[in-house]
Amino acid sequence: MLDNSTLPVLRKGKNLLAFSGGVDSTALFFLLLDENIPFDIAHVNYHTRAQSMEEAAYAQSLAQQHGKQCFYLDAPEIEGNFEAEARRVRYDFFESLIDAHGYDTLLTAHQLDDRLEWLLMQLCKGAGLPELLGMEPVSERDDYTLVRPLLGVTKSELRSRLNRDQRTYSIDASNEDPRYLRNRFRHRYAAPLLEAYRQGIGKSFEYLSKDAEAISAQGKVGLEEGFMMIKTPQNRLELMRTVDRWLKRNDYLLRQGEKERIQREDELILGRKFALSITPLCTLLTPLETAVMPKTFRERCRVLGIGPKVRPFLYANPAIFEAVAVRLLSQRPEA
Repeated sequence: MLDNSTLPVLRKGKNLLAFSGGVDSTALFFLLLDENIPFDIAHVNYHTRAQSMEEAAYAQSLAQQHGKQCFYLDAPEIEGNFEAEARRVRYDFFESLIDAHGYDTLLTAHQLDDRLEWLLMQLCKGAGLPELLGMEPVSERDDYTLVRPLLGVTKSELRSRLNRDQRTYSIDASNEDPRYLRNRFRHRYAAPLLEAYRQGIGKSFEYLSKDAEAISAQGKVGLEEGFMMIKTPQNRLELMRTVDRWLKRNDYLLRQGEKERIQREDELILGRKFALSITPLCTLLTPLETAVMPKTFRERCRVLGIGPKVRPFLYANPAIFEAVAVRLLSQRPEA
């Protein structure tokens, strides 16, 4: 049931499994055992449901039973947008473990239902191919590889496997709560579609993934020749120095005033030759272009977090734009 394309990555790496104790992550736990793939687990307790402590205890006992290390986090109380903040807490925890213990991969148990829900939600917002395919089996992050080995399997198939093998798992009642947008998409649209057209949907995702790979490969030359894209460092002085080095290789010397502006401003034109856009996620430095861009393109850039100064260059180079979109989306935790 594991995606064959993920097995070489899993067999050669040090793996950390994000484990909730629900159907998906429990099924992935035992599938990894069946394949003799080494891994440890990480569990986050949000204390939002009556069974939260039981799930935490189950994660710890299951790890001990099978000789796995279980990392555990008591999440702080979350205010505001619970889904977004819980995601941030979760991935901050996972990435701290990756840094501290040298894990190469983070495994999540997203499955075909999740993938279809994501596609439908993006489709209704207005999206291109990279946004629609935000979930891929293997995504490279800056310091690790995010692996989703179950994207070709439905939740019902995973549940049937667990029931057949008499495995214990928890059921999260919040997954039925219609207040959450994803739940509405799941129950009204994704679940009925998968029940009626499961094989065709799975095959379509295979074809779309190959198309996305072709677009990404087409844009790689542009990523290496002609513009810079990096993860934005926390230290603006470090960022300024990186920009300065890149520009020197392209025969442009920053003036002192420009160096100071880079440390306090997010959108700049440099020497009437280059455009610089700094966002919390990434920094883009491109040749300066001008263009009349349609609203749909500007909106895609806004959703992706691409600043206005570099948009004309990306609009004039659509293959590079799609490659940038793929990279940006691969850096985002989608769930």
